[in-house]
Amino acid sequence: MSCMGILVVRAVHLQVFKKDFLQERSSYVDTVSISAYRGIIEDRNGEPLAISSPAPSITINPKEFVKDDKTLIKQMEKQFRAKLGDESLTDSQKEGVKSLYRKEKVTKIGQLEKLLDLPVGKVNKILEEKKGKGFAYLEKQISPDIAEQVKALKLAGVDILREFKRFYPSGEVTAHLHGFTDSKGIGQIGLEKSYETLLKGTDGEKRVIKDGHHQVIADVENLASPIPGKNLELSIDQRIQYLAYRELQNAVNANKAKAGALVVLDAKTGEVLAAVNQPSFNPNSKADLKEILYRNRALTEVFEPGSTVKPFVVAAALEGRYIRPGDLIVTDGVFPVGSNNVKDTHNYGTLDVEGVLKKSSNIGVAKMALKMPIDYFCGIYRKLGFGDSPSSGFPGEVSGHMPVAKRMRDFDRAILAYGYGLNMSAIQLARAYTALADDGILHSVSLLKRDEDIDARRVFSEKTAKKVRTMMESVITKEGTAYEARVDGYRVAGKTGTAKKAGKHGYSANSYFALFAGLAPASNPRLVIVVMIDEPSAGQYYGGLVSAPVFSKVMGGALRLLGVAPDQENTMPILLARKAP
Repeated sequence: MSCMGILVVRAVHLQVFKKDFLQERSSYVDTVSISAYRGIIEDRNGEPLAISSPAPSITINPKEFVKDDKTLIKQMEKQFRAKLGDESLTDSQKEGVKSLYRKEKVTKIGQLEKLLDLPVGKVNKILEEKKGKGFAYLEKQISPDIAEQVKALKLAGVDILREFKRFYPSGEVTAHLHGFTDSKGIGQIGLEKSYETLLKGTDGEKRVIKDGHHQVIADVENLASPIPGKNLELSIDQRIQYLAYRELQNAVNANKAKAGALVVLDAKTGEVLAAVNQPSFNPNSKADLKEILYRNRALTEVFEPGSTVKPFVVAAALEGRYIRPGDLIVTDGVFPVGSNNVKDTHNYGTLDVEGVLKKSSNIGVAKMALKMPIDYFCGIYRKLGFGDSPSSGFPGEVSGHMPVAKRMRDFDRAILAYGYGLNMSAIQLARAYTALADDGILHSVSLLKRDEDIDARRVFSEKTAKKVRTMMESVITKEGTAYEARVDGYRVAGKTGTAKKAGKHGYSANSYFALFAGLAPASNPRLVIVVMIDEPSAGQYYGGLVSAPVFSKVMGGALRLLGVAPDQENTMPILLARKAP
């Protein structure tokens, strides 16, 4: 007979023919589930971001626990008889044995509470609250060593439930991405939630023999083996994620800001290499945390992008031949549009197209926008993904807001050119910048590792994208608005943004989003980075002074981590000298 056949026969024999025999000896056959191992979440290089380890829970059956353990009492009586020369016990002696048993049980309850670090009397309180019930937790997800010590107490009605505890090695650095699971191992937020079906696996089942203490004393047969969950390989590079987290945290603290978000994209594939937020939380210790800390601002919260969208206005106007690179635009500080005025912070006089970006002239881009047909201008914004979900697969990701073209007045179109009247998330803005970084090709974004982007589409011609990129390099000069964004050894193209925050009663005079969006190396971009600092309040609030330095540190570090060769002339000797001892 095969091994499986023997097991089946034995199971039937124990379950049907020997059931009464086993019950007389307080043993019985039962079916228990076997928890499946939850899949690992790892970064693009195989570094674990979320793993599961054995963490059994201790349960109690109040209905059984309050009963006297007849089997144990009989064993104690047998030991007592042996001391008396195997004489029969009197009723008084039997009561004495029961009294001794109950005292030992009280002692063991105290030992149990101590092992589980429970307050004195907690077990009795649970027994009272769950009186007549068949199940209650004493402690969830403890160490296997403690569970073995609990088992050794041999308390009837106390059982060990096989479970796994989720552990996040990177803690708060990646918390907003992977999220966390509950005590039952079910994903609650983040990628743990959106990929629950993939990660969770399928529990198995087996038939066992339990003793009078409801502890498993023997396996009979496997009814179904557990199927472990599948691993999830993210696009995230843990090295860049940590770098971005550190620099964003430093910037938020230094500028006494309310919050911040930073996104790093691969310019050629749209993969998210880093997405960090401040403030963050520790997913390994979630007690007493406010729900607001769980928000992944980089994907689920919106802001008006301000001047960071100006390169797209220039690209749209060049692409449609509504302007030429050499055109001169008069910006005299104030530009009337209907009953409203568009203003610049300074009177820049007459600027060429590159000068409009370098000086971040609202009047310059407003005049360009008004030259373009409304449907064409808004159509370019739509093609860049504004107002549409980025479809990254992250739960709760936002689509942002893009106004309807036919309802827009001239002034609405003018302010749209410098980033008001629409809103978006940091990842949406970063995605739009891939159209400038990859020679006119807009990439979809992905939180999962991939080799190519099959959903990429062209928005601008290669000529237009390269021309605008070159213009954007002028922003990273002493004459531009983002000299602090420069990266030693690399050409950088980018754009600052300082957007007023909208409230219930209009725009605040003192609350801003400090923004910077950029790419490098400008000659052949590898990375796109967007930095958003919410309400800096330490004195400076301009994107070029608050967010640009963060961009510089993260971009420089990331390019070196990836081994991207410098593209700035006459910098190689300097870089080599810095590496020399």
